[in-house]
Amino acid sequence: MTSLLRTAATRTLVAGTCLGLLAGCSLFSKENKHPPTELKPVSATLSVKQAWKADVGKSGPYVMAPVAAGDAVYVSGKSGTVMAISAASGQTLWKAKTDRDLTSGPGSDGETTAVAGEKGAIYAFDKSGKQIWKKQVNGEVLSAPLVGNGLVVVRTTDTRVIGLDAGTGDRRWIYQRSQAALNLRAAMGMVYAGDGIVTGFPGGKLGVLAPGNGVLRWESTVSYPKGVSEIERLNDVTGVPAVLGRQVCATTFQGRIACLELANGQPQWGKDFSSPMGLAQDENSLFSSDETSAVFAFDRQNGNERWKNTDLRYRQLGAPATIGRSVVVGDYEGFVHFLSREDGTIVARMKTDGSAISAAPVIAGQTLVVQTRDGDVYGFVPN
Repeated sequence: MTSLLRTAATRTLVAGTCLGLLAGCSLFSKENKHPPTELKPVSATLSVKQAWKADVGKSGPYVMAPVAAGDAVYVSGKSGTVMAISAASGQTLWKAKTDRDLTSGPGSDGETTAVAGEKGAIYAFDKSGKQIWKKQVNGEVLSAPLVGNGLVVVRTTDTRVIGLDAGTGDRRWIYQRSQAALNLRAAMGMVYAGDGIVTGFPGGKLGVLAPGNGVLRWESTVSYPKGVSEIERLNDVTGVPAVLGRQVCATTFQGRIACLELANGQPQWGKDFSSPMGLAQDENSLFSSDETSAVFAFDRQNGNERWKNTDLRYRQLGAPATIGRSVVVGDYEGFVHFLSREDGTIVARMKTDGSAISAAPVIAGQTLVVQTRDGDVYGFVPN
């Protein structure tokens, strides 16, 4: 796949599709210079069973990430299907259809579920699946809406963040910043942390917005651009920031992995690292894969490398998740790999429908939920 660049003043690199989403796709070249590592048999030390399977429709060129709220999982497909599924049984709790194709996965707090569609259409549904409003924002939305605290928060690809009333869809506030000359055209996650909204920005920046009015409370630098060309200097926060206690951590593309003080953005530590997909966490470690699909564990207190696994190199891994004593990643062939959080060895592997798994799996109760790009949704239960 060739480099996809817009030539307008605010050009955007379409790297979200190329980075980890499509088999055989390297970042800026038609050719895959590094063939994916062949999988070796696994001596499984973890028992995992498939509990259920559902179908929501294909993702198309977008990342349709599932989201968990309570005992339910919410999923969407490009063609406009939005579903709530029981995480325990796989039963469909409700199913809705939008009047436009969708461009993002859903966000939900269990009461309100919101999703973005083409041309900036935002849809909201109540807990029974009834559409309660549809609003238009001026811009493309690839990131799943953040729902909670009476808000549906959406962000456009030109880095505007918009707070909508969860009940009516009316705009409460908008935060806007100047756009970088070149940035990843990919979903940038948002997460609530106490009374703030933590989100990444292009140029290696991380910040916290006030939910009440969208004011930027603080902004800090995770990493600085390097190199000479604009592509070499591409340096955006990827995935959803990881928040635990008084600490927030994030990864950037062509930059660093770092942790900061949640209260004020004061850096705690950082080290050179490049991840196109983001990170997962537990109480002691951060887990992320780099551009070669090597999986790393870092000590969250000082950034020291705990372990590195290269068994899945160039398999274009999706975003990671943690469940029990495992780190879980999906790959371009639809395999779900369970790695030991202690030493990184592969302890189990499950197969899905053969299409890529780009979005992070989610945990609802004891169930790990994975969505493939062909639209199959799986519930796995590790024993």
